[in-house]
Amino acid sequence: MKNYFLLLTFLLFSAAALQAQNKNSSPLALSKGPRSLFDGKTLSGWRTYQNKPADSWFVKEGMICNKGNKDPQTKHADLISEKQYENFELSLDWKIAPEANSGILYMVSEDYPASYYSGPEYQLIDDTGYPGKLEDWQKTGANYAMNPPLVNATRPAGEWNHTVIKVFKGSVQHWLNGKKVADYILWNDEWKKLKATGKWKDHPEYGMTPKGHIAFQDHGGEVCLKNIELREL
Repeated sequence: MKNYFLLLTFLLFSAAALQAQNKNSSPLALSKGPRSLFDGKTLSGWRTYQNKPADSWFVKEGMICNKGNKDPQTKHADLISEKQYENFELSLDWKIAPEANSGILYMVSEDYPASYYSGPEYQLIDDTGYPGKLEDWQKTGANYAMNPPLVNATRPAGEWNHTVIKVFKGSVQHWLNGKKVADYILWNDEWKKLKATGKWKDHPEYGMTPKGHIAFQDHGGEVCLKNIELREL
């Protein structure tokens, strides 16, 4: 009987400790479970920004790819998720062609001429081969035009990279190949200062949408993406 009460006490203590641990966990670690945003065969669940006519996006071998600028007849437009998200963890793999430029945008609204006017952008670019000088805030993993990457974690053009974007109640993290490359708070004083003194100073709409689409930027560069999953937080 004594052993029974000892076991019961241990189980109750363990349950209480686990409950306390869950309460103290970072909100960015909580989720309702991942689900795929890409079936690997079609663009079901995706469409062009503002339904613009475009033929630049296609599916091959389990990847969503962009044709780039090889064919001047290609019609370009960003690709966006049909659904909108507010608090989430997005993970995917991507590779970019030499000299190419693209991006992953989130919390995107279709109320403006282009997706980047509203949603923050996780920059994808050939850091070493892109023709032209790059500012630090233009490099891979940056919160484009706002926060430069904390570390250089990118792999060379043509190689696969793994990206995670976490958004929870204004707290945002960019991860690249297992390393945190951006960490910022939407709408706090520091964010407002960066916006007011940088590229977005004349765009009051930038970053103000609390819920929006995921977007893959069609910047005329060849890029492929796969294993696209999202957890709502």
